[in-house]
Amino acid sequence: MADQALRKAPLAGRHGGSAGARVTPAGPATRLSLRAGTDALGALSAAFGLTLPTRPKTSASANGRHALWLGPDEWLLIDENGADLMAAAASSGVLHSATDVSHRNTAVLVSGPQAAGAIASACPLDLGNAIFPVGAAARTVLGKIEIVLLRTGEDDYRVECWRSFSPYTFGLLAEGAEDVGL
Repeated sequence: MADQALRKAPLAGRHGGSAGARVTPAGPATRLSLRAGTDALGALSAAFGLTLPTRPKTSASANGRHALWLGPDEWLLIDENGADLMAAAASSGVLHSATDVSHRNTAVLVSGPQAAGAIASACPLDLGNAIFPVGAAARTVLGKIEIVLLRTGEDDYRVECWRSFSPYTFGLLAEGAEDVGL
């Protein structure tokens, strides 16, 4: 597991947005890319302390831990408390593939009444309540990069991206937030 305390936060000190949409770097988190068959879901869910979602565009969250469905046998797990997700996966006792991607990813939080508009300025995904309700998650694009988007609240989103793309991500979102604030 990557030691988050030793890594320099890629977006430290950045802030952006407007009264309608605030853009802030997310705090450190551990992340796990998980692949598993349906026969392993019960044991893995028990090991992670939440039920792994099995339908497209869904997620499960409990106590700062999120499991995002990315494909029929693929999830992204995020733990905002820095828990050892690899150890949890190993304790399941079932066949799976787990890779710690904490060192690779970071996140940008977008919040406020115009948060969806700020994201939509560079993302083609329909973020309307009926299509992308609270708890929805999807792998999509923002500008020219791949992101994983999680709607954490009525006006709150978590944008997961690769660390190397985080300045670009933050800049696009901050610009979108300024535009919707006009």
